[in-house]
Amino acid sequence: MSTRLVMLLLNLVPLAHAALTLWIGCAVAWWGAVACLYLVPPLLLRVLLLAFPLVHGTHPPGSRAFLIWWASSQPQVIFSRLPFLEELLRFVPGLYSLWLRLWGSKVGRLTYWAPGVRVLDRSLLRIGNDVVLGAGARLCAHVVSKDAEGQSVLHVGPIEIGDRCRIGGYALLSPGSVVDADEEVHICALFPPFTHWKEGRRSKLATVS
Repeated sequence: MSTRLVMLLLNLVPLAHAALTLWIGCAVAWWGAVACLYLVPPLLLRVLLLAFPLVHGTHPPGSRAFLIWWASSQPQVIFSRLPFLEELLRFVPGLYSLWLRLWGSKVGRLTYWAPGVRVLDRSLLRIGNDVVLGAGARLCAHVVSKDAEGQSVLHVGPIEIGDRCRIGGYALLSPGSVVDADEEVHICALFPPFTHWKEGRRSKLATVS
């Protein structure tokens, strides 16, 4: 089976999830639809990653590691397409952080999610205690870019934010980013993949291929 065909088939996962949620809402009960909407995707991802662990680092498209990442992204599509679904969880203090833990992330106590914060890889966060994420901040633990030879490659890795950090509004943290404890990242900061933020400055981390 070709790589593209596998990717296309995996694209049916979010559609099936949406259809199942609507059916449960119409045929069973509204609370069943809510449970299906918010609980089935993280549980499905946990089972998937238990069988096929995600490999952090840099991978060419079509590789086994790339396909595992692609499969892991599909249960998250509905929340990436409809970000208001996550904003609803943030109305209840602590609920959004708890939900991210269900995906497999580590989120410390008293994490503040300002309006418009976007998380695109919900199993790849390592956030300490008393962290503030400013309005519109982006946490994206994957990115596809060109390598030195001009070939497309996938970078994937957890984003780590230490205790008592402040992430400025509209900052973008990309795969493998590490922010040391007690640091403040300025507004609209841009982190290339595998960036280390320490003492108010960026440096490059070693990558894993």
